[in-house]
Amino acid sequence: MRFLYLIYQWLIAAPLFIVATFITAIVTSIGSILLNGDFWGYWPPHYWSRFTCWIFLIRVKVKGRENIDKKTSYIFVANHQGAFDIFSIYGFLNHNFKWLMKKSLEKIFMVGAACRRANHIFVDDSKIAAIKETISKAESTLKDGMSLVIFPEGSRSWDGKMIPFKRGAFMLASEFNLPVVPVTIEGSFARMPRYTYQITPGKIILTIHHPILPGPKGFNTKQLMADCKTAIESGLKPENLGESSGQRVM
Repeated sequence: MRFLYLIYQWLIAAPLFIVATFITAIVTSIGSILLNGDFWGYWPPHYWSRFTCWIFLIRVKVKGRENIDKKTSYIFVANHQGAFDIFSIYGFLNHNFKWLMKKSLEKIFMVGAACRRANHIFVDDSKIAAIKETISKAESTLKDGMSLVIFPEGSRSWDGKMIPFKRGAFMLASEFNLPVVPVTIEGSFARMPRYTYQITPGKIILTIHHPILPGPKGFNTKQLMADCKTAIESGLKPENLGESSGQRVM
């Protein structure tokens, strides 16, 4: 069965995925330029993500969707197990948002340009002025239910366990003074680990936890990090608990 799936993955699903990605990038770019980046920056990629999971035989189960309101703006903070994290959130969170993404991702052919035109937020954390510019841009965007998604680990895990969070992501989150929603992604590492392009069909569980609300004086960054980590860990399997070794699991 594994051999048959690999044939299907590379000869059928992968070509469909490539075509769908380029079509989505084109539609997103044109729609964002001519019409509305908030609409066209979300809905085409939303259906692209659901289609991607479907053709690769990935099922995504969502828990806790009742914890969020579509009309409220949030900062979503999620762990980053693998490439299918993006499809899981885009396709199944069911809440309009912008990504906070590395500046280097802007160079991805067609996709980077589409993200820029859809007003996703690229951050260059090498310069203080650039971080301040990121905050300014995000503040003008995060309103009327528009939210932000952050992977505070900064990169995908090598072994399924969480990489220590980068404080900068939480400093940004505290600047916006919006409810912060921890999100657990479990199963993405098993579907496609960072070190391979081979996919294993199966299930991913997306758990949306209760929002963490800012206090009268906003957030304490250190406490916010700890609270998000605790919430995210509560949705992980035992084998994925603990701190990542930073090495490929054998």
